[in-house]
Amino acid sequence: MLAVLSPGQGSQKPGFLTPWLDLTGTEARLREWSALAGVDLLHLGTAADADEIKDTARTQPLLVAAALLAAEHLPLDGVGLTAGHSVGELGAAALAGVLSADAAITLAGVRGREMAAACALEPTGMAAVLGGDADEVIAAIEANGLYPANRNGAGQIVAAGALDGLDKLAAAPPARTRIIRLQVAGAFHTPYMAPAETALAVEAAAITPADPARTLLSNLDGTAVDNGAAMVQRLVRQVTAPVRWDLCMRTLADLGVTGVIELPPAGTLAGLVKRELKGDGAPEIVTLNTPDDLPAARDLIARIGGRS
Repeated sequence: MLAVLSPGQGSQKPGFLTPWLDLTGTEARLREWSALAGVDLLHLGTAADADEIKDTARTQPLLVAAALLAAEHLPLDGVGLTAGHSVGELGAAALAGVLSADAAITLAGVRGREMAAACALEPTGMAAVLGGDADEVIAAIEANGLYPANRNGAGQIVAAGALDGLDKLAAAPPARTRIIRLQVAGAFHTPYMAPAETALAVEAAAITPADPARTLLSNLDGTAVDNGAAMVQRLVRQVTAPVRWDLCMRTLADLGVTGVIELPPAGTLAGLVKRELKGDGAPEIVTLNTPDDLPAARDLIARIGGRS
């Protein structure tokens, strides 16, 4: 089985969409989606600097647009599974047929704006805890009044919550760990984002989803979701719930995925998969960042594609 993965916030790079403008229709598509997202996706993907594109309200629709833009140039009939990390789940849901591309972009715009607004309510943040024993790391995070917002596998757990709690965690880290403070606006995937979850639920209620046309994994627990309405409920819930990417990767292994394509801006999820799924059963991976990578992605689909 071949899986297509859609990355989440933090993977963006200045100018990463510039090479895609050489493809016919790209500029028109970005302008069309900009109207739905409420931000200038063309500017953000080509001319904006790093500070501008790390703004949550701008980054989230930009990432979903980038993934869907690139996927339009792939033969998706050969793709058996889709999954996304955090906001990347909206892109994955669109590729699975649960949402239209327009609906995914619209929801990403609302999600980004409302999460940015929730971040402004009180000072919070996030920090990656690298290494150590997973149970000990979780215990230390919770002992400091924080939340395990992302469990990414490959020895990476992200803590989120009040800034003083993050400071205490950094001052007395769990054994054999390294802590890196993340440059984000607030504590994503925690109860601090409750206002954003409420706002997204209102927007999502106006959408009529379809059931997935291919296997679609959920960040909530790594399971495959076969009902479109249930997936939309999970997408809304995910705003305050931890991202269990570790469980998504376990499902990739359990389903016998032998090929992975990460959509742009690619690299983060491919790296996690490479470190986690090692050995004889390790999948072949293609990172799709520019149109020059399309032939390799199409070749992988031709060789490994097909649904199970």
